[in-house]
Amino acid sequence: MEHREPPLTAHSTPKRGGDVASQTARAFIGLRELLLRGEFARGERISELSLVARLGMSRTPIRMALERLAHLGLLDVGPTGGFLVREFSVDEVRDAIELRGVLEGTAARLAAERLRTPSELEPLRRCLRALEELQELSIKTFSIYMDRNEAFHRAIVDLAKSDMLRRALAYTNSLPFASPSAMVFPTSMLAESEATLAIAQDQHRRLFEAIENREGSRAEHIGREHARLGRRVFEIALSDDDILSRVPGGPLIHVPD
Repeated sequence: MEHREPPLTAHSTPKRGGDVASQTARAFIGLRELLLRGEFARGERISELSLVARLGMSRTPIRMALERLAHLGLLDVGPTGGFLVREFSVDEVRDAIELRGVLEGTAARLAAERLRTPSELEPLRRCLRALEELQELSIKTFSIYMDRNEAFHRAIVDLAKSDMLRRALAYTNSLPFASPSAMVFPTSMLAESEATLAIAQDQHRRLFEAIENREGSRAEHIGREHARLGRRVFEIALSDDDILSRVPGGPLIHVPD
C-alpha cells in the first residue's frame, strides 16, 4: 500500500525542513505586510496564538518569522518575553536614511575603484536607460519606477564587489522607510513630483558617469547626495498625515504633536 504523508493543518508541525523554511518565508512576508500597513498598534504585544488562526499555519514558522522581524528591528523583545511592535521616532528615521546614504556612497566609490572592464557597466547602463524611459512619476507609474530604481541601486552594489557591504545595506534597507524606493510613492503625490523625479534622474546619470570614469570620491559624494533626496521627501511627508500614511511603515513612526 502506498504511504502518504498526513496533510498539514494550521495546528500541525511540518516534518520536513523545506516545509518549515517555506512556511517561515510566507509567515515573514505576511507579518511584515501587516506591520507596514499598521494592522498592529505601536507597542502592541503580538500573540503567536492569534497569528496561527490569522495566517493559517503552525506556531513554529510564525515564531521563526517573529524572531527574524525582531532581528531586523521591526519588533522588540518584551522584558518578560514575547514580541512588541517597534515604535520609531522621527530622528531614527532620519538616521536610517542618513546611514543608507553613507553605505550607498561607499558602494558607489567601491564600484568606481573596482571597475575592471567597461563591459561590467552594462547591467547598470540598462537600468539607467530603463529609468530614463519613464517621463513622469504618478500613481500609475510609481510601481514601475520603484522596481527599476531598486534594480539600479542593486547594480551599483554588485559593482562594489563587497559581500560585507551588501549585508549591511540589506539590513538598513529592511527598515521600510530607509530603502532606496521608500519615498517613491509619497513623491508621486507631491505637486513638485516632476521636479523631484528630474533631480533623481540627473543624480542617477551623474552616478553612472562617475563610476564609468572611475571617479571614486565623486561617486561617493553623489551617492550620499542622492539619499538626501529621500530625506527631503520625508520632511515634507511629516507635515501631511495623508502623505506620511503612504510611506512604507509610516504607521510605525511616532510624530510628536
